[in-house]
Amino acid sequence: MTQLTVNSLLPIRLDKYLMEQYPVLSMGRLNKALRENKIKLNGKKQPLSTRVQAGDVIRLFIPDAQLGLVDPEGPAFLRCPFPAKVVYEDEFLLIANKPAGLPVDGDEEDDSLIARVMLHLYNQKEYQPGKGFAPQLCHRLDTGTSGLVLVAKTARALDLLTQLIRDRSLKKEYLCVTFGRPRPEKATLTGYLAKDAKQGHVQVFDSARPDAKPIETRYETQAVSGRLALLQVELITGRTHQIRAHLASIGCPILGDSKYGNNAANRELKLKYQALCAWRLTFPTLSQPELAGVSDKSFRVEQPWYCAQVLEGKLK
Repeated sequence: MTQLTVNSLLPIRLDKYLMEQYPVLSMGRLNKALRENKIKLNGKKQPLSTRVQAGDVIRLFIPDAQLGLVDPEGPAFLRCPFPAKVVYEDEFLLIANKPAGLPVDGDEEDDSLIARVMLHLYNQKEYQPGKGFAPQLCHRLDTGTSGLVLVAKTARALDLLTQLIRDRSLKKEYLCVTFGRPRPEKATLTGYLAKDAKQGHVQVFDSARPDAKPIETRYETQAVSGRLALLQVELITGRTHQIRAHLASIGCPILGDSKYGNNAANRELKLKYQALCAWRLTFPTLSQPELAGVSDKSFRVEQPWYCAQVLEGKLK
């Protein structure tokens, strides 16, 4: 939050005064901030046309980067367009909601989920670059997949959370739309997944191979619409591209998946990213004080738009 006291000799419109103080602000950004209740004049929301005068107090709940207060040579995360959307947070960890199309990490100059988490924590004055523990991802999602990602805020939390994932104690559930209806409607798939790191591609086999790791994927059909099916999927093992490749291996690729899917159907139905969302995380009962906030709790995001479209029969 930024607070300033008006020092204009003559009454002046609120929007004009703010743009004089922060030249990077535009009318569009100001209108958006006002709609989101991020501008307060003397403690109240007021129209931008309100005239302010000396002694009035303005409070702005706008990130420093959007006010032009960030050094352009400073850390790259300060130039992210938005902070992360946080579903849950305590002093040890947070759960962020990643939009489809945003990578979880990347080069320092790139916009990414972890950069947006850093911006979120910086805005809350919880993180300063080069000081203390930098937030760390506990697991990953593909760029085209949306949904929940667990981030540690301390080294101890990172150790505990990654061990929880390795032990398969954290229940990870997804929603997806497949091109094709799986048979049976409910099953647990097993197989072996081999990864070609150079090509960024994986392949699923029915039998064991020296270069493949065992995988297990559980699904249940929630609805069908024409050629499509809405599935709830539980990830038992957590390999690269596991859900995408495993469902494709039974003839039901995820809609919108350009790597393992049906590109003709993707173009026809105009999906830019795969219709796959990390929908819910459920924690077991935990004894560690650092994980008390999430012990025996479940967190989820709203169902993506394509779920409603399949349920209503609009996407088929």
